[in-house]
Amino acid sequence: MRILVIEDEKKVASFIKKGLEEELYQVDTAFNGKEGLELTFENEYDLIISDIMMPLMNGIEYVREVRKSGITTPILLLTVKDSTKNKIDGLDSGADDYLTKPFAFEELTARVRALLRRKDYSKDNLLKAGELQLDLVAHKTTLSGEEVILTPKEYSILEYLLRNKNKIVSRTKLIEHVYDYHFDSGTNVIDVYINKLRNKLTRKDGKPFILTVRGMGYTIKD
Repeated sequence: MRILVIEDEKKVASFIKKGLEEELYQVDTAFNGKEGLELTFENEYDLIISDIMMPLMNGIEYVREVRKSGITTPILLLTVKDSTKNKIDGLDSGADDYLTKPFAFEELTARVRALLRRKDYSKDNLLKAGELQLDLVAHKTTLSGEEVILTPKEYSILEYLLRNKNKIVSRTKLIEHVYDYHFDSGTNVIDVYINKLRNKLTRKDGKPFILTVRGMGYTIKD
C-alpha cells in the first residue's frame, strides 16, 4: 500500500518514512503543503499523513483542497498542538484522524492500520495469482496457504507485479516503483531481487511465478 507523508521537519519525515517502510508500506514524502498537494493530484495513495504547521500551505488548508477536489483518501493529521479547537478544525476540514506530537511510533502504525481498515477493500485487499496470495492490509504473503517471509523490497516488487498481473512490467518501471526516478537504471539490483523472489515462490509444477519477457521486462500470469 502506498502512503504519502507531508512533514516540513525532514528528520521527522525520514523517521516516519523509515518506520512505515519497515512495516512494508511504500512511502512518498513532501516537505510542505503545496508539494504534498501536487503529489496527491499526480498519484493514487491509500493513506495520507500530514503535519498541520507547515510553510506555504498548512495541513488544514491542504486537507480542504484535497476534499474540494473529490479525493476521499483517509488523512491523518499530525501536530504539536493539543487544543480542542485545533482538533475540531482539523477534523472539520475533512481529516479522518488526529495524532498529537510527540507520539509513540506504535500508536502511529495502529492509527494507520485502523484508517486503512475503514476503507472498502472488499475487492482490492487481496492480490492473487494461482495459489499465491498477497494480503495488502495484513502485509502477508502466502503460497498454498503457507506464509512466505519477504523483505520490504521483495514485497514491494511482488505487489507491483501482482497489481499489473498478465501485463509486462519493465525493469525501469520496477525501479521507479521501488526506489525513485533518480535511481541508476543500469544497476542489476532488480534482477537480484527477482531471483530471490523466484527462489521463494514457485508453482506446484515447479515453475516460477515471475516470468522474464526477454528485452521487455517481467510478468506474473494466472
